[in-house]
Amino acid sequence: MVESKTMGDWRVHNGVDFGGSTGNEVVAVAKGKIKVNREIYDTIKAGNSAKGDVLGVATTAGIMAAKKTWELIPMCHIINLGSCKIDFECKEETLEIYCICTVKTVGKTGAEMEALTGVSVALLTIYDMCKALDKTMEIGEIYLAEKDGGKSGHIVNER
Repeated sequence: MVESKTMGDWRVHNGVDFGGSTGNEVVAVAKGKIKVNREIYDTIKAGNSAKGDVLGVATTAGIMAAKKTWELIPMCHIINLGSCKIDFECKEETLEIYCICTVKTVGKTGAEMEALTGVSVALLTIYDMCKALDKTMEIGEIYLAEKDGGKSGHIVNER
């Protein structure tokens, strides 16, 4: 779903709910961004990239990566995700695309690594799909924005 915003900013919301909650819910939210040039921004916004729907593919890649975090990072253990949502906020003035990954699970474990992995791979996918137009895109500011539940309780990064 795409929502239009003022001054050319827009958002895309996507997500998958893998099941209901039955216990101690843990929610982790990670954020990051990619800075692109005008041509890439307009291509993504128009949805006419030669490789397809950039944000749609990035959403799928981010969700898949979050589910496979335990296979990518050696000391992470497998957890059952209840849901994984990838949102994009596109800022035309700065030509930045922000990615927000929200992961939910049930149990004593955290889900921050899954959220951080989801954001990272979603942003890398945007880079991959647009690199033919420009290789100077910058991915950055990836961080855990909020976590609630699990051993460490509620944490908010007030960036």
